[in-house]
Amino acid sequence: MMIKRYGTGETGAGKQALPFARAVEANGWLYVSGQVAMEAGEIIDGGIIAESRKAIENMIAILHEAGYGVEDVVRVGVWLDDPRDFWSFNGIYAQYFGENPPARACVQSRMMVDCKVEVDCVAYKAK
Repeated sequence: MMIKRYGTGETGAGKQALPFARAVEANGWLYVSGQVAMEAGEIIDGGIIAESRKAIENMIAILHEAGYGVEDVVRVGVWLDDPRDFWSFNGIYAQYFGENPPARACVQSRMMVDCKVEVDCVAYKAK
C-alpha cells in the first residue's frame, strides 16, 4: 500500500511548525486534517459566516491539490465553538455540499485556536 502525505512542514498560527500532514492518501482514501478559517497564519475576521466559508474552502483546496472534489467526500466532521451557530453554518455548508451530501457529524467543542468552526473530511476515489 502506498501512502502519500500532503502539506508536511506547514506552519500555523504564530508561524509554529505543524506536526501533522494537511492530508494523507492511502489506497484511494484521502483523510484531510481539520481546517479552520486561517489565512497567512491568522484566523480571519468576520464571524461564523466568513469563518465557515474559509474553513470549507481551505478543506476543498486540499481536496483539489490531491486530485479529489466535493463529489468524492464521504464524511465530514464539524466542530462548532457555539451551538447557536449551527443553522448559520448549515446554510454555508449546503452551498458547497447541497448536491453531494456526505455523511456528517457536528459537535460543540472548545477550539484549540481562537476560531468558531473547524472541519475535516474523508474522501474516496477509486484508483
